[in-house]
Amino acid sequence: MEMDGQQSEGLSSVAYWLFKSEPGDWSWEEQKAQGAKGEEWSRVRNYQARNFMREMKVGDLGFFYHSVKEKRVVGIVKVCAEAHQDSEDDTGTWECVDVAAVCDMPEPVHLDQIKAEPKLEKMVLVNNSRLSVQPVSDQEWKIVCRMGGLKEPPKA
Repeated sequence: MEMDGQQSEGLSSVAYWLFKSEPGDWSWEEQKAQGAKGEEWSRVRNYQARNFMREMKVGDLGFFYHSVKEKRVVGIVKVCAEAHQDSEDDTGTWECVDVAAVCDMPEPVHLDQIKAEPKLEKMVLVNNSRLSVQPVSDQEWKIVCRMGGLKEPPKA
């Protein structure tokens, strides 16, 4: 079954995500320092990214991606609070989820490596690298985890 050109596996069943952060604004080390309580994924000011966060459920997993100069997946996070008002927004427009660090990516996976993998050619990161929060398919999740040296990828 297809809906709007997408297969029935649609975004509503997505359990994997990618969260982009500039390391100078919020780094993987800062994320890990928050421990199990996690931290708001705040200050996202893009409607599509906000809407993706509205779809997330507690326990969903995501790649933590350092953008700008590094351009690489450096860790894995889990959603620990579903979408709620962004504490840094006074307009009532923006929402965010809270995420907590799960594990380091044993070997960071660079954007160039992702782009070079034919099975990842449809990955949102490859086709819309500016979007700060994006879905990742089950297959993409497994491939990137394997590329990063995770023998047993975390599962949602």
